[in-house]
Amino acid sequence: QARLAESGGGLVQPGGSLRLSCAASGFDFRLFYMNWVRDVPGKGPEWVGGISIDGDHPRYRDDVKGRFTISRDDTKKMLYLQMTNLQPEDTALYYCSLVDGTRGQGTQVTVSP
Repeated sequence: QARLAESGGGLVQPGGSLRLSCAASGFDFRLFYMNWVRDVPGKGPEWVGGISIDGDHPRYRDDVKGRFTISRDDTKKMLYLQMTNLQPEDTALYYCSLVDGTRGQGTQVTVSP
């Protein structure tokens, strides 16, 4: 049974940084495309970005390009989301997910002065 568990969220001021982690278990992590998604209050789920099995050429939504970086460590079965220059509109519940929709419970990111 595939399981995903996110961590690393918190309260940060505008312009700050956070690194989210996603621990995968129960499946062969190295064989799967992975996504980061966020639940924005009042707007619903937004795809943040994704990374392929080779880790090259991650893709991002336009408003996080240049600020967010997705990476993976297949030996540790870990997915990461490095977020810099965070803004209030980045406030959301962030979670990692498989293409089939399997997801973790998420980690809350709040950006506020």
